[in-house]
Amino acid sequence: MRLSRILLLFLILGAGALAYFYHTGGFAPEVATVRIARGKAAEVVYATGIVEPERWAKVIALSRKRIVELCACEGQTVRLGQILGRLDDGEERATLAELEARRRRLEQDVERTRGLVARNAATQTALDQIVTQFSEYEARIAAQQERIADLKLRAPMDGVVLRKDGEVGEVAGTGANDVLFWVGRPKPLRVVSDVNEEDIPRVKTGQDVLVRSEGFKDQPLVAKVGEITPKGDPATKTFRVYLPLPDDTPLRIGMSIEANIVTREKTDVLLAPTEAVQDGSVFVVNGDRLRRVPVKTGIRGVRAVEIEQGLAEGDVVASPAPAKARDGQRVRLSAGGAS
Repeated sequence: MRLSRILLLFLILGAGALAYFYHTGGFAPEVATVRIARGKAAEVVYATGIVEPERWAKVIALSRKRIVELCACEGQTVRLGQILGRLDDGEERATLAELEARRRRLEQDVERTRGLVARNAATQTALDQIVTQFSEYEARIAAQQERIADLKLRAPMDGVVLRKDGEVGEVAGTGANDVLFWVGRPKPLRVVSDVNEEDIPRVKTGQDVLVRSEGFKDQPLVAKVGEITPKGDPATKTFRVYLPLPDDTPLRIGMSIEANIVTREKTDVLLAPTEAVQDGSVFVVNGDRLRRVPVKTGIRGVRAVEIEQGLAEGDVVASPAPAKARDGQRVRLSAGGAS
């Protein structure tokens, strides 16, 4: 009898606890809520790129040679044709001296043969052969002089030495040390970006671009769509897009950036968080109940979605939408309420 009374007491307490949790929502899942408001929606195309001058050029070592001279001119202004460095040309100058010695000998042979031809002691054919050999060596000497000139690294344009690589004593022309100088104009700058081929049809010249750089996280950076390369890269499936930067941009040459090209924009539209929209519907919170509402969406951004039909300003929705939620389900609101 006493055991039955104890079991009955536990049953009564359990039923009371269940009733309490049911009426207070203790078993209901907790959801965060967001209030639907009006704002600006933008459809963007994502791209990555590198900041470069609009006019610049590389100075490359054309031969695998040891560096014997480099100017201390990084960051300085240089003129077209100014010598920036020099590679070892000892072997080339020795070859040039040999060619010049042979040319002098042939020049003497030409004069001697002409005298013999004048006295009918030699044929015109012999003279023509020696003249031809003399011309060949003159051409070889000109080509060798060009090779020696190529070992002098000259500025390809008026501008600033943006960067210098390599040191005296190193071997240039090995792949990693091919480019020894970058010369260009510090302004204007542009971003050379790559856009996926499936997004390129939406990109047009003149569109606004929002630029993000790790070095300037809290500073708004803007650009414009300039040129779009007519031919894409079939290997990477991207098209190259040039984004001119304003003259007052804080970005520096060589910085990597992320770009959001604004392809479509609307103002004063209803916005819902992206994570609140699930399978074409949202869960509106009425008191402590969820109500599934189908919605028609427009522009879809990273953080927000335009709501064209189905919601009104001020509606409170669950965000993110609860997993496996159902219409009419009871919920508990998280601390803080709708925002």
